[in-house]
Amino acid sequence: MTDVRKTIEAVWKIEAARLIASIARVTHDLGIAEEIAQDALVTALELWPKEGIPDNPGAWLMTAAKRRAIDSLRRGRMLIQKHGEITRELEWQQQQLGQALEYSMDQVIDDDILRLIFTACHPVLTLEARTALTLRLICGLTTEEIARAFLVPEKTMGQRIFRAKKTLSEARIRFETPSGDELRNRVASVLTVVYLIFNESYTATSGDEWMRAALTDEALRLGRILVHFLPEESEVHALMALMELQASRTAARRGPDGQAVLLPDQDRSLWDRMQIQRGIAALERAQHLEGSAKPYALQAAIAACHMQAHTDKDTNWGKIVTLYDALLQINPSPIVALNRAVAVGMAQGPAAGLDALDRASSLASNSVLAGYHLFRSVRGDLLMKMGNFLEAREELQSAIGMTQNLREQEMLAKKIRQMEKSAR
Repeated sequence: MTDVRKTIEAVWKIEAARLIASIARVTHDLGIAEEIAQDALVTALELWPKEGIPDNPGAWLMTAAKRRAIDSLRRGRMLIQKHGEITRELEWQQQQLGQALEYSMDQVIDDDILRLIFTACHPVLTLEARTALTLRLICGLTTEEIARAFLVPEKTMGQRIFRAKKTLSEARIRFETPSGDELRNRVASVLTVVYLIFNESYTATSGDEWMRAALTDEALRLGRILVHFLPEESEVHALMALMELQASRTAARRGPDGQAVLLPDQDRSLWDRMQIQRGIAALERAQHLEGSAKPYALQAAIAACHMQAHTDKDTNWGKIVTLYDALLQINPSPIVALNRAVAVGMAQGPAAGLDALDRASSLASNSVLAGYHLFRSVRGDLLMKMGNFLEAREELQSAIGMTQNLREQEMLAKKIRQMEKSAR
């Protein structure tokens, strides 16, 4: 029984997006589409343990969902408008669309999944809502899994997902793939969601884990879907390159007891060379598509500089500073300026790095950075390298108080102890 349930869960994660997308193409309502797909899942949970797992589980689920969608349409449930009015046109649809629905759902095409992604990542939703809905509908994660990943109560996450679907329904967002200028704008929204998922997996915002590998896998899977559907979009390849390159260091970023291991201290033999090659190939593809001066391409190029260095000392920090300069020109954010200051400190010495940090400093008073632990951590590290241990300790202690991630707290506390030991 347990093995069958695990199989059903695995099949669901693979097929959920296709099921929901196929139904939504006809119903134009994500909430109803997900409900029907879930009904098919419940049927599988009831029947497969008794009858055995079908030879083609995905096709079985699609057939079950199709039948439930047709039954629902014939009952007229899907034709009830928001205020409960049924027009003559809808009555005609109720009579005519039963067979049309059955035919339409048999014509499943991969474009449906792309439509689903663009709908789930629609800018009418908050970034949090887009992220939750994407993980729910495209990745097939349960509400409990998503809540656990972002360390919020399951009820809170459930309400967030419910409100997101309701917002899309009330805004009458069309289930379609945009084109032209709107496509480019919407691609940016989708990539933001995927990158947010990856960043949360790469360094968890809070909790006692340094990374969340399950979210890394989902971000990479979403990236590969986008590469398949949007092969001519340079930033899609660039984001894929960035994620592959960063994820290639996963095995080296965590010590035997789960502790955080920063780049200079990592065992580079643990880096995934195949993943690095895939990342470099994706970056070259992005650059070939004239995307070398775009945000994700520049970030991927910076990551490539790290991955191509045999040791930390071999890193071309001068090139990294130049890449950050270019990134600041098109994305003048305080976070980019902070990262540039780190690179300047490595290329030109800690005093130059601290000067870059403080010269940006609108940075120090900027509301984004005022409570940002990495700003304090970087400043403390630069001060420590300059021998200003007292002020460095204050900055690192501030950073400890600002982060909610236990592993980062441990890492910063260890840095303070090492500094105090060397100062004796």
